[in-house]
Amino acid sequence: MHDIRAIRENPAAFDADLSRRGLDGLSSRVLALDEARRSKILAAETAQAEQNRASKDVGAAKASGNEAEFERLRALVAQKKADIARLNTEAAAEDAALRDLLMTLPNRPAPEVPMGADENENVELRRWGQPREFSFTPKEHFEITGAADGLDFATAGKLSGSRFVVLRGAVVRLHRALGQMMLDLHVNEHGLSETWTPVLVRDEAMVGTGQLPKFSEDSYRTTNGWWLIPTSEVTLTNTVAGEVLEEERLPIRLTALSQCFRSEAGSAGKDTSGMLRQHQFEKVEMVSITTPEQSAAEHERMTGCAEAVLQKLGLPYRVLLLCTGDTGFGATKTHDLEVWLPGQNTYREISSVSVCGDFQARRMNARFRPQGGKPEYVHTLNGSGLAVGRCLIAVLENGQQEDGSVDLPEALWPYLGGKTRITAEGALA
Repeated sequence: MHDIRAIRENPAAFDADLSRRGLDGLSSRVLALDEARRSKILAAETAQAEQNRASKDVGAAKASGNEAEFERLRALVAQKKADIARLNTEAAAEDAALRDLLMTLPNRPAPEVPMGADENENVELRRWGQPREFSFTPKEHFEITGAADGLDFATAGKLSGSRFVVLRGAVVRLHRALGQMMLDLHVNEHGLSETWTPVLVRDEAMVGTGQLPKFSEDSYRTTNGWWLIPTSEVTLTNTVAGEVLEEERLPIRLTALSQCFRSEAGSAGKDTSGMLRQHQFEKVEMVSITTPEQSAAEHERMTGCAEAVLQKLGLPYRVLLLCTGDTGFGATKTHDLEVWLPGQNTYREISSVSVCGDFQARRMNARFRPQGGKPEYVHTLNGSGLAVGRCLIAVLENGQQEDGSVDLPEALWPYLGGKTRITAEGALA
């Protein structure tokens, strides 16, 4: 959420920033609601002072026997009381309208974020690894002989419908190994604290990280009001909601492997084959809570943590700086990691690492106390480290052999009991 004081002090800068996201002239709407709210509050305070003075004079008029003045003052007190109640109600309504508007406005993009309408105008920062040259035409993951039986879309469709999968045999073992390898890397080498959180959350948690109120259709809600998390960013970030942290505790660096649930609203017809875009999937999430001074460096560090997973697995990838038109609602700056998928002959997103500034912290009221200073809002960051299912796809496609077997990355061998490949018959060997 935005700082209303910053908008009051420099509405032109606010408009200039949001115009880079294609939103124009919003400060006038925001400030009109703010002025209406403040004027009602001032009027209520003035009426309260008048009521207080009249209340004091009522007793004096009664004592002096001035019945007419007594009745006038008593009526004035009653009128001011009614005015105060009305003005407070109107001020609350204006305040709610202002908050509702601010809750739907995206974060201001960082100055270095390039202008652009969509993903086609993202800027490539670097590449790592060389895509393998195949002596045969590489297949997509669900076409690879050794993996096909382990990717059971027919049974998942019978159970749940489209965009679900049942994993079996060597494939599910590989999937589990990937999640464990990622967690161990982040905990043992990157210093993140492993955390386990619920997958069902209240409205307040979804509001805190920006999924609500604007994107309710993108997530699933239970009949008794809980939301299924789209990512453990929601739970990890909200662990500090409502708190005032001591500065020496920062940065707080968390990671979790969790089930994630997304309705994939608006994605009809996209990536319908295979398991690239699912309603239920696993992801290793990274979240950092920092001071404002730390957040830029922390963004680069977290991007490096995500890159390290792909490097351990020997998977070629590229890093993109997202343009204004492709940057997410709550982010001020985002790096996307795209892994090479030879079956599609292209790079596909496998991680987004974002710095959100104090945007989420204001929604959560999460602050820290600098040494000798007043509480300030923390900065929050989040990133995939990585999406397990998409990583599974990349391992299968990059390691496939002409006979339908799959050679597996060495980093996974200890998690697979020393097995190094999936045979063409679908067994670990």
